[in-house]
Amino acid sequence: MTDLPHFVKARDFLVCVDSDGCAMDTMDIKHERCFGPCMVEEWALQPWAGPILARWNEINLYTMTRGVNRFKGLAMALTEIDARYTPIEGLAEFRAWADTAPELSNDGLARALPGAAGPCMAKALSWSRKVNAAINALPETAKRPFAGAAEGLAAAHGRADVAVVSSANREAVEEEWARCGLLNSVDVLCCQDAGSKAACIAQLLAKGYAPDHILMVGDAPGDKAAAEKNGVWFYPILVRHEAASWAELIDTALPRLLAGTYAPYGADCADRFARNLGQG
Repeated sequence: MTDLPHFVKARDFLVCVDSDGCAMDTMDIKHERCFGPCMVEEWALQPWAGPILARWNEINLYTMTRGVNRFKGLAMALTEIDARYTPIEGLAEFRAWADTAPELSNDGLARALPGAAGPCMAKALSWSRKVNAAINALPETAKRPFAGAAEGLAAAHGRADVAVVSSANREAVEEEWARCGLLNSVDVLCCQDAGSKAACIAQLLAKGYAPDHILMVGDAPGDKAAAEKNGVWFYPILVRHEAASWAELIDTALPRLLAGTYAPYGADCADRFARNLGQG
């Protein structure tokens, strides 16, 4: 297992796999225990915590904005909170930053703080840091693979090169996948430090694969968009149906990919993916 610059193509096919919410059952718990509660705490939203937390989960887990960048998700949630529950001072300034900033990260937000007029920018950074601390404090037992993920990865690795393509930080992915015994089925790690998911797939394509020999396995619209941008196939791990999705990967998706008959099946997968997240 290596990093992207040193990776060398070994097989004709490549299977790319996202981490959080796809192979690892970590996305729900991070939003339910960390992202949403830290927002309620930072903005003193306790009087409306029930509906606000439920809406946070809808935005970030169960609709077509699943997997959105944390600051974009926060801007969406705070906009609704400002309209329905209580004014959020400085919201327009933070929304403008989330809409236009070239780097939506803690470092990017910290660089923008000296020019901020209102408190929302500083509170967003405080929230994000609290989220990271809360995630780091989660017990290891709360960070496990989905049922069937290990078997699906092993099946893919039996016939194809396998790449982790994730927007999470490399250290976290490497620790979680190693602890759970998944790295034996992985050839290359492409994480936050390697660029966006679309950029990582583009770099993998440059290693010599045919586009129709690459499959991106993911759980969020951003995974599908990254695959489409590069002209490669997409296979969805459906939220609340993860174990069945991994079983179908082994039984149907991989054989279709290897046989060159993925196109009609992929269109059906895309329809089911949209319906699962409430669209279509």
